[in-house]
Amino acid sequence: MTAPVETKTSRARLLLTPIGFMALALAAMWGIEVADSVVLDEALQRNGLRPRHRDGLDGIAWAPFLHSDYGHVASNSVPLLVLGGLVAARGRRYWGWVTCAAILLGGGLTWLLAGDGIHIGASGVVFGYFGAILGAAIFERRIRALGAALIALGFYSSLIAGLVPQEAISWEGHLFGLVGGVIASRALAEPRVTSKDTPYEPEPWELDEPWNLA
Repeated sequence: MTAPVETKTSRARLLLTPIGFMALALAAMWGIEVADSVVLDEALQRNGLRPRHRDGLDGIAWAPFLHSDYGHVASNSVPLLVLGGLVAARGRRYWGWVTCAAILLGGGLTWLLAGDGIHIGASGVVFGYFGAILGAAIFERRIRALGAALIALGFYSSLIAGLVPQEAISWEGHLFGLVGGVIASRALAEPRVTSKDTPYEPEPWELDEPWNLA
């Protein structure tokens, strides 16, 4: 018995939402970690981000999918979905720009300025989402942005400890991921309404509903 065409279409649409993309990313992260630990003897970890090394430049893209062990990938999985979901509530394009800023800008700054070693893990993206949520609350001061920031701080205020310099942890990746998220939130911030007589014109990404691809 085959699934109805409408059901298949709905599933395909769901995969094209931010939550769908993040679910696919999580599946890839876990699959890579299982393959790396069981089959490849942790060989993939060497493909992470290596600051100021040309052969480590492509690690900017690979690092979010590579982790040191199961505990590492597990610690990133839930906050990636929760904080990413709060960002995704702003729309697909907003989520996409924040994600790109966390990976490319945060990863680029890590490659330029971080200490030597191999930097891996999706925590830079997690901190990018965290920075974007807090940045939106600061720059916009709207109920929606403030509410998301309170939720993020209520559940994940402990992330701030990850910005403290410490051994065996890529605190630079955390810091620069956060910076990337804050910069993205500033660039995408909704303009404030300064007069009751001035109608508010929404930005293009505000018109983009994350759950409706029609």
